Amino acid sequence: MPNAAADQPEPSLSLGFGGRWVVVTGASSGIGRAIAIELSAQGAGVIACGRDQGRLAETAQALGDRPHRLLALDLAQHAEIVPAVQRLRADVGPIYGLCHAAGIVQTRPLASNSVDVVRSQMDINLVAGLELARAVCRRDVLASEGGSLLFISSIYGRVGMAGQIGYCATKGALAAAVRALAVELARRKVRANCLSPGLVMTAMTEQSLSLLSADHVEHLKAAHPLGAGEPADVAHAAAFLLSPAARWITGVDLPVDGGFTAQ
Repeated sequence: MPNAAADQPEPSLSLGFGGRWVVVTGASSGIGRAIAIELSAQGAGVIACGRDQGRLAETAQALGDRPHRLLALDLAQHAEIVPAVQRLRADVGPIYGLCHAAGIVQTRPLASNSVDVVRSQMDINLVAGLELARAVCRRDVLASEGGSLLFISSIYGRVGMAGQIGYCATKGALAAAVRALAVELARRKVRANCLSPGLVMTAMTEQSLSLLSADHVEHLKAAHPLGAGEPADVAHAAAFLLSPAARWITGVDLPVDGGFTAQ
C-alpha cells in the first residue's frame, strides 16, 4: 500500500513578511548586517541603516535585487531620527518593523568609567532605540495592521562582567524598556521583544576581546556550552520574532547564547 504520510508535504513555517518593510540599524556590519540579509531572504523589504556608507554599500550588494533602501544616519543625532523615518515612509509606504541592532561598547574599569563614556553608550544602545520606536510607531508611519519591534540586547544585561559597567547598564535598561513597550503598544497590535546574544564573533567583539588576556578570552568561550556564536545564529531568531509568524509573542527577552545563561 502507498505510504500516505510520505505523500504529504513536509510542514514548513512561513514567516509571512510578504514585502513588509523593516528598518534595521547597525546593518553595515556584524549582527545587524546578518539580520538585514536574513530578513531580505525571508521576503521583507529592508531599510538598512548605518553610519558608514561604504559598508552599507557592501550590505546592499549582499541584498542583491531584493527590495531594500539604504539610510546613512548617525544615531547619536537623535533629532534626525524622526525626520529620516518620515522620509522613508513617503518613499516605501507604511513601515511594519524595526530591529535596533546598532550598539557600542567601551571596556572601562570603574575608575575611568566617566559620565561621557556611559552617556555615549546610553545614547546609541538605549535612547536611539527608543526614539526609533517612537518614530516607527507614529500613526502616519506604522502599517495599519500593527507591527513588530525588536531590540538586540545582550546577556550582559542579565549578568555582570568586569569592565562593562556602562554596557551592562544600557543593555539591562533596554530589556526593561521593552517590557513596558510591549504592554503599552499591545492595543495597537504592535509587539516588542528583545534578543540577548552571548559571545558572537563580530568585528566589535574581536575589538573588545583584544583588550583581554588570552586566558580570559578562552574562559569566555568555554563558558558557552555550544561554543561562540556567529551573526547568522542571531539573525535566524531575529527574523522569527520580527515576523507575523510570531504574532502572539511580545515582551520576551530571548537569550541566544549557546547555553551560557542556562548554567
